[in-house]
Amino acid sequence: MGTRRRGEVLEDAILNAAWDELNGVGYTHLTMEAVARRAKTNKAAIYRRWPSKAKLVAAAWRRHMPAVTKEVPDTGDLRNDVMLFLDTIVQPLQMIGAETLHGLMVDLGGLLSSLPQMDHQGVAERWNASMMTILRHAEQRGEVDSAKGTPRILSLPADLLRYELLITHEPVTDETVAEIVDDIFLPLVRT
Repeated sequence: MGTRRRGEVLEDAILNAAWDELNGVGYTHLTMEAVARRAKTNKAAIYRRWPSKAKLVAAAWRRHMPAVTKEVPDTGDLRNDVMLFLDTIVQPLQMIGAETLHGLMVDLGGLLSSLPQMDHQGVAERWNASMMTILRHAEQRGEVDSAKGTPRILSLPADLLRYELLITHEPVTDETVAEIVDDIFLPLVRT
């Protein structure tokens, strides 16, 4: 007879099982029973840690999401810097997929702040500070006038990404990000 798993070992098994199940059947068809079977545990062990499917999936996403870099890109080109910066936000959203993202928003009360990419205080302030740093670097290269970087313009790319997630219910594609940067943001800040 095997040893009963506890603590971190059991949590790791559950989160890995939830991630595998999510990737196998999708958010809509994921059940706590299937996760328990895959993790070789019981539903009670899961519910003690995560009271709902949404909270379990959000925890599994946090566990498997690539580490977010706090470095502000400085490639020598404004467009590349903004695209790389947006990519750090979009990649995890693409990784989880539109169906899961919308399921989480519905089950968590539609609050983007409940999602792993948006769950910490000061996201908007850090976003704007990073975007202003990108603009200052571009200004030093003669690409922009950083005075054009008002708080509304700095937050515009993130606001448009949120719009894509909430209103269109479509996956955020690389083409969408390029349109946001090339057709909307850059014309507002270039000299």
